[in-house]
Amino acid sequence: MKTYKVYAINDGTVIDHIPSTRALKVIEILGLENEGILTIGIGFSSQKMGKKDIVKIENKYLKKEETDKISLIAPGATINIIRNGKLKEKRKIELPEEYFNIVKCLNPNCITSKDDVPTRFKVVGISPLVLRCHYCERIVESGEIEII
Repeated sequence: MKTYKVYAINDGTVIDHIPSTRALKVIEILGLENEGILTIGIGFSSQKMGKKDIVKIENKYLKKEETDKISLIAPGATINIIRNGKLKEKRKIELPEEYFNIVKCLNPNCITSKDDVPTRFKVVGISPLVLRCHYCERIVESGEIEII
């Protein structure tokens, strides 16, 4: 078995167990391109997943809205909170029952497309992920999801 060395962070967030090749998408949806020091690991071996990605974000702790965004593309990912070089919290990202102002409704006639109304989607299927718009009831499947 190969041993990998990845830069350790003193304070911040580690997003682990990201499906392979999705680390850059996580960085994009969180808007982390200019956030400071990021460490990205792509294609690491994983007994559980086969291959996985890792993102380490120095001096940043994710809000619920940000972990909800991650759940759309990496629902089984793990969030590790690091303070003073020690693991302080570890939690698995879970799908919320609803997404608020995170997913775009694809229906051009939906009130959220025409007026300044925040989107709201209910999770109606988990594997694969299926969402339903609260206002127009449009079904959006995982391959169609557009993150705002």
